[in-house]
Amino acid sequence: MEQAEALGFTCHYQPNMKLKEAFAIINNYDGLAIRSKFQVDKAFIDEAKNLRFICRAGAGMDNIDEDYAIAKGIELINAPEGNMDAVGEHAMGLLLSLMNNINRGDAEIRNGKWLREENRGYELKGKTVGIIGYGHMGSSFAKRLSGFGVLVIAYDKYKTGFSDQYAREVSMEEIVRTSDVLSLHIPLTKETDGLVDDEYLFHFKKPIFFLNTARGKVVKTQAVLNAIKQGKIIGAGLDVLEVEKFPALAEQQWFEELRQSGRVILSPHVAGWTFESYRKISEVMASKLNELGLIGK
Repeated sequence: MEQAEALGFTCHYQPNMKLKEAFAIINNYDGLAIRSKFQVDKAFIDEAKNLRFICRAGAGMDNIDEDYAIAKGIELINAPEGNMDAVGEHAMGLLLSLMNNINRGDAEIRNGKWLREENRGYELKGKTVGIIGYGHMGSSFAKRLSGFGVLVIAYDKYKTGFSDQYAREVSMEEIVRTSDVLSLHIPLTKETDGLVDDEYLFHFKKPIFFLNTARGKVVKTQAVLNAIKQGKIIGAGLDVLEVEKFPALAEQQWFEELRQSGRVILSPHVAGWTFESYRKISEVMASKLNELGLIGK
């Protein structure tokens, strides 16, 4: 807000505004800054007749009809640079906790159980880590892995020639054939919605540790639970789920199985949500708004 006002814009901070209220006033605004839950669809864009830009505080743009907004001449700004470090570190934490049974061991000790052999862990060194999606988030995770003596391979359907010192670009076939760990770093689109299902996981040649810090709807949760029962997934770290927040989450058919599984670590969609990223996301948005050269009226 400080930087936008320095560019000549007048900012109105309305964190509790409902969609109906926003519809009534949006035609008075040149810009919009939103987080993940506010939906900007075709109807909203049609109502926002003077909108010149939308700032999305975060990385994912799945709550915005991007194609329609661009067709209307609206500039779109997101800030994956602001929370990429947080996501990379969170994914690292989930993986190490899974491989060493840290959460399970902690819970057992608190309940009077001292089980050493049952909590024997795995070392990362020598493993092959497959990353799906090699943008800001995927590359951030790869950097965190660089000191662990692992082979990092990455597949990205929408880019080529991205091999670097942290990861080697490979085909999806090689990901499926050689990965010991699979980590998702892809946006939610029509193409990726429900991508990871029973069929997808069936093809992996080795039992894997599975991480999702991207978007919940990319993964069918029941498919992950099925793969755990079949021994195809050793453990899963899920920061995001198909349905998030209660009471809706508790109403899902798979929730009770998920809740009771000792092979899943859950976190409440906070991989990119640290004290540091809260500030950095806003700084990135402000910088990009300045680069666009848009001046407030």
